[in-house]
Amino acid sequence: MTYNFDEVVDRTNTSCIKWDARQGVFGNPEVLPLWVADMDFRSPQFVIDAIAQRLTHPVLGYTLRPDSYFEAIIGWVKRRNGWSIERDWIAHCPGVVPGLNVAVLAYTNPGDRIVIQTPVYPPFFDAVNHNGRTLVENPLTVADGRFVIDFDDLDQKLAGAKAIILSNPHNPVGRVFDEEELRRIGELCLKHGVTIISDEIHSDIILPPHRHLHIANLDERFAAASVTFMAPSKTFNLAGLSTAYAVIPNAERRARYLHVLEQQLHLGMGNIAGIVGLEAAYRHGDEWLDQLVTYIKGNADLLEELLKAMLPKVTLYKPEGTYLAWMDFSAYGLDDDALDRKLIHEAQVGLNSGSTFGTNGRGFRRINLACPRAYVKEAVERMARVL
Repeated sequence: MTYNFDEVVDRTNTSCIKWDARQGVFGNPEVLPLWVADMDFRSPQFVIDAIAQRLTHPVLGYTLRPDSYFEAIIGWVKRRNGWSIERDWIAHCPGVVPGLNVAVLAYTNPGDRIVIQTPVYPPFFDAVNHNGRTLVENPLTVADGRFVIDFDDLDQKLAGAKAIILSNPHNPVGRVFDEEELRRIGELCLKHGVTIISDEIHSDIILPPHRHLHIANLDERFAAASVTFMAPSKTFNLAGLSTAYAVIPNAERRARYLHVLEQQLHLGMGNIAGIVGLEAAYRHGDEWLDQLVTYIKGNADLLEELLKAMLPKVTLYKPEGTYLAWMDFSAYGLDDDALDRKLIHEAQVGLNSGSTFGTNGRGFRRINLACPRAYVKEAVERMARVL
């Protein structure tokens, strides 16, 4: 089957955050929204069909996760990335962001130091600050046109820390960390006794020739120190189903996580649509995902081509993974407010402001490439007209 990712699907008036919240987010309801990380593609029909079939039964009561749910996760992770996980390692969470917060509560105490690698996904800051922990930044640096880890700084920052929240693939800079980088992170975390909280929600969306590696799959010692979060939400455009999972190989670490999730917060139940949707996605989604990745790679190539031709002062950090691209507008000499006026109110393009990813994100914007190719072209043309 060939899937049509060029199709323009009207999402307005569906209580869609990306489109229906434009006035509140941007102060302009007419922007072309390429910000929040969901897709403008149809969710896969095989997922919708599976949920519709379940809804032919008239009772929507309390629901457990059946054997087939766990088998689908185990098969998918092994098939896509070569990690053989066990059923007992899998724990529920109602989303990766809630899961990060559960992990912070489970593995650290108020005041403890937690390291994040900026610029990074804004909820990482919240998971630390809103839970009364101490935020420590290990800023990424640029070398040879890509963002890399400053390992000397990381070594210093991990000293006395209790956890690191790792983003791999990295949101927003699009890096897919390689084996050498991940092993160096793992060894430093072991050296300092630091728990690895690894957000791998984008791990299915890897652009060729790159390959995703789970840090917990590289060494049994890393696995024992890790909790890895994944979900079908980014992969299959199912964020509204609020279903994700953690993989926690170490029994004691898993028990601490489950104590917070199920006993302190009572978040262990899940929901019917999410359970059914995850299983359908992971059982039937390989071909759909392969075509999606090819399409997103095409969008990234198009963005690069258009920027070179129409906005050559913008520096693009082309993604190795995720469907997000990180763009540096600082050559225009505009502060963030002036750049917002240009992009939002003159060009009418809605991007994520880089400053929300950390102070070292100022002058940057994040663009979402999980959209019809026509949107990418239109966005660059609009920006070029005013810059």
